[in-house]
Amino acid sequence: MYKLIVFCFSSVAALASVKAAFPPPCDSEIYCTGPILQQVQKAKLFDDDKYFVDMKLREAPDVVLSAFRNLSHEFPNTTIPSAKLQEFVSAYFEEPGTEFESWTPPDWHDEPKFLGKIADQELRDWAKNIHDLWKSLGRKIRASVKDHPELYSQIYTPHPVIVPGGRFRELYYWDSYWVINGLLLSEMTDTAHGMIQNFLYLVNRYGFVPNGGRIYYERRSQPPFLTLMVESYYQATKDKEFLRAAIPVLETEYSFWMQNHSVAVKVNGAEHVLNRYYVRVDLPRPESYTDDLELAEGLTDDHKEQLWMDLNSGAESGWDFSSRWYMDSGGHNNSTLREIRTSQILPTDLNALLWLNEKTLASFHRIMGDGDSAARYDQAAARRLAAIESVLWDAERGAWFDYNLVTHSKHFEFYPSNLSPVWAQCFSLPEMGEKAVEYLKRSGALQFPNGVPTSLSDSGQQWDYPNAWPPLQHMLISGLSKLPSEDAKKLAFDLAQRWIKTNWLAYVKYEAMFEKYDVNGDGKPGGGGEYEVQLGFGWTNGVALQLLDQYGATLTSGSQSVFSGLLPPLISAILTLQ
Repeated sequence: MYKLIVFCFSSVAALASVKAAFPPPCDSEIYCTGPILQQVQKAKLFDDDKYFVDMKLREAPDVVLSAFRNLSHEFPNTTIPSAKLQEFVSAYFEEPGTEFESWTPPDWHDEPKFLGKIADQELRDWAKNIHDLWKSLGRKIRASVKDHPELYSQIYTPHPVIVPGGRFRELYYWDSYWVINGLLLSEMTDTAHGMIQNFLYLVNRYGFVPNGGRIYYERRSQPPFLTLMVESYYQATKDKEFLRAAIPVLETEYSFWMQNHSVAVKVNGAEHVLNRYYVRVDLPRPESYTDDLELAEGLTDDHKEQLWMDLNSGAESGWDFSSRWYMDSGGHNNSTLREIRTSQILPTDLNALLWLNEKTLASFHRIMGDGDSAARYDQAAARRLAAIESVLWDAERGAWFDYNLVTHSKHFEFYPSNLSPVWAQCFSLPEMGEKAVEYLKRSGALQFPNGVPTSLSDSGQQWDYPNAWPPLQHMLISGLSKLPSEDAKKLAFDLAQRWIKTNWLAYVKYEAMFEKYDVNGDGKPGGGGEYEVQLGFGWTNGVALQLLDQYGATLTSGSQSVFSGLLPPLISAILTLQ
């Protein structure tokens, strides 16, 4: 059904032997490689490296490159002083944002039905405010991007989008799953349809969905949620013609992941195929150029290239960055970002997601009456389930753990992703789900008032403690709520209440929704990582609306009565409004 191509480099020497095959982040000599990018970013003309690579050219690329060469020859070692460099940038580049025109989604309306399901008046008013935010996050790409793509880093897509917000001005891949589910609750079916069509367009162009809507993202993807976006839309509309047209494109994306991101691993004498994040780009990320350069200082060229490849792979995971991807010389993940080895880890959540893709593709083919194709995807899912349970499941601990390709062992640190098969319902025995609930209770991750942290390691990275991220909260809550036991369902509600409470308290204080939150305190945004916390925020809004829809009858903004029996007394006291 698919061709397996295995790239598994357990040594720098192995990586170096194929480095000639590694392409740059994109073909642009301005936005992705070359002396302009290098000098402007190293001069730190802007607080955020992403700012420069989002700027529009005022002239054709060859004119800008020629002007830069002429200017650089006026100075020793062709290094242009910062003041002159700033003048050059001002002369030849426009501020970011000119690639978009204002756009209000035409299918937005005042009173979507789900608002009526929210019993708490404060939360209902807040949900209405979140629903209003879709209007401010709408973007339409100007026709000039289509007509003159060489002047932009923006990738043209034909339909308007809802963006995450803040520095994330453009479309992003996995964020959009929760955005689209929120839009469907807001009865904005046309906007959701347009966003999915954009992703299908990108697969037809690239063979996969890039990380985001910029050319410097052209060589890496993000967690493959497009099949699930199509499922959400189909469940809302039952549009069979849309589904029929989407299926072959979804299969193209699936083939990309199987051909470029799969690894054969032998456990207990049996060989299994699982997937990983793996980006064959061994240069600094243009949007985080100086971060990547500085991190690599003092390393040999081969080690720099491996570091940059694994930083790109970490960015593909969506968890950029986390101690989850660290690997020291002994193969343990208690090191630093300089020892990131994302490509040498088989992630539990990616494989649970791909299993769900396979089951969903099988379901789509059955809807279309193609039993043979459905059977092929069912067989692929069965093989993956066997692999997940052989390689990632730990019966003693009662959870699934990432697998280290270097040490041929599991990483046992806590991450919410350890329960991702519960979300995907990707396990063969009912007791596995219940064991996972007990694992979560023992993990120490439930002791925080505002949600489940992304890890228990305070590494300074944003996908670690004390940050909690909307998609991880939703996957955990959704998975627990599907288990049959009342204990699991209570825990799901408990976590939903905590998450809604911290989102709401932060909104009351800051009048904003944030991309991540701190699990401690009384409602505040998260921090750490490569940039300041961003507000907006697409997936946060989508997750909040989904939880308010699912639990609206019982969630509360301030009354202790709804959840006093579910939380420990200390947490209950912390969560209660003063």
